[in-house]
Amino acid sequence: MTIDTDASPLAGRCAAALAAYDRQPEHGEIACRALVDKLAGAPLADWLECAQSLVLRGDARATLAVLEAASQEHPKSSDLRVAMAGALLSNHDTDRAESLLRDALSTDPGHAAAGFLLARMLKGQGRMRAMAEVLQALFRDQRQDPELMIQAIELLDDAGCQRVAAELCEREINAGSDDPRLHAYAGMLLAQMGEFERARARHEFALARTPQALEWHVPLGLSDLQRYTSREHPDFGVFHAALKQAGLSERARASLLFALGKAYDDIADYVQAAHYLREANAIVHATIRWSRKQWRRSIEARISRRMPATSLAAPADWTPIFMVGMPRSGTTLLAELLARHPQVCHRGELTWLPTLAEQLTAGNGDCRARLENAAATYAAHLRQDDSDARWFIDKQPFNFLHVDLILALFPNARIIHCVRNARDNALSLWMQSFQPGRQEYAYDFPDIGAVIQGSRRLMAHWLQRYPDAIRTVAYESVTTAPATCLHELSAWLELPSHDLFGSRSTTTSISTASLWQARQPIHTRSVQRWRHYVAYLPELLQIPDR
Repeated sequence: MTIDTDASPLAGRCAAALAAYDRQPEHGEIACRALVDKLAGAPLADWLECAQSLVLRGDARATLAVLEAASQEHPKSSDLRVAMAGALLSNHDTDRAESLLRDALSTDPGHAAAGFLLARMLKGQGRMRAMAEVLQALFRDQRQDPELMIQAIELLDDAGCQRVAAELCEREINAGSDDPRLHAYAGMLLAQMGEFERARARHEFALARTPQALEWHVPLGLSDLQRYTSREHPDFGVFHAALKQAGLSERARASLLFALGKAYDDIADYVQAAHYLREANAIVHATIRWSRKQWRRSIEARISRRMPATSLAAPADWTPIFMVGMPRSGTTLLAELLARHPQVCHRGELTWLPTLAEQLTAGNGDCRARLENAAATYAAHLRQDDSDARWFIDKQPFNFLHVDLILALFPNARIIHCVRNARDNALSLWMQSFQPGRQEYAYDFPDIGAVIQGSRRLMAHWLQRYPDAIRTVAYESVTTAPATCLHELSAWLELPSHDLFGSRSTTTSISTASLWQARQPIHTRSVQRWRHYVAYLPELLQIPDR
């Protein structure tokens, strides 16, 4: 619940009402009625202040009683509708909360608290299109505070609504905003949608306006917008000059080094690429604490884990597709190719399965009911409210940890296991800068090797248990014989016939490190790529060549 009130001492009327309430032997219905009577005729601020105090106490019954009574005295207050909606959401009454918030927005379209509370509620329900519409309307007719705009962009981006987020950015920029944060966000979002030229303009604006752009990793964003063909490209000078700036954080310095490594790799200067990438990885690796021992234990725990014998009925009208395997093993490329089919919807990398697995493991009560609730929650976030597709892709590679849960929730699920030459896979991971907290093993070759080994051990276990639900696809097959590979995979998925090479998806955004590569013609340049680097990175030889 969100109520904006002053943090000053309780007003006299509110304090007196709460003091009388506290003297009651029990805080039941009679005490709540007496509290409401004490506040009768009070200004709206007193009602809201009392409700806020009750929220902080965790007294849901009294909070609702006060707000219900306040709404009778102040029926036109949008702030009161928002406060009431917050209390109802805490009580899981989402229908009434939504109605109140929409009423508040109908009378006051620019009410930011109502718009954001409704948007977050809709996001939690997997209603992303409805959420996007609420935020679009909030900013449609008036310019809001820049901080609110940034919050809206982040909320939309997290919900997979990058196109709407980019439109908000562009509208504000076209209205005259020179906030470099907004330009940096626009560059990131436009890049995810494949609009690389406009993305470059936004990134360059941010870099020219504030040195903070280096801390926002804008140079790394620039490096991902193309394949460099010459060291004469101006970005080389930009990256080298930025490295000389004083006051850079270690993370920003590492980001610049990753950008340079990528740039030199593009022009086939593997000596320089290896030099910069080694320094970048060393910086990041020194700041994290990833445990190989813990990883190996987690794999053994998954192998020994047994899901409850209960399984649910398969959905009758749709099929979930899980793209699993090591990151940088071709999952993005394959998902993008399949998403060209008109009946396939690609949702990117959802984060729900680990959360649901933890809840199921820790929960008590009826097993089937818990599974049904988990399936409904996941299905809402996979299917959402904006597509009539029948096949839905979740491209979270590490879902290979939860194959047993996937098939307990959705017996008809199709699991595509992407594999790649281990040395190529390890090198590709090591060359990437990931967001903090993600892929923390990827900055050290022995750690990467341990994760590859664990993933393959676990997938061999799942393949033995669920052979009919899993199909392994090699990156090398996708790049050398894409038509054959896609034809066989489509048949296994039971997709209606469609030319996957005759059209491209125009709506899917790509938020992974493959945002540029996945939109280029299929090539084999990355097959056996490790051989270019082995003389400078002998650690690669410690990883099996398979």
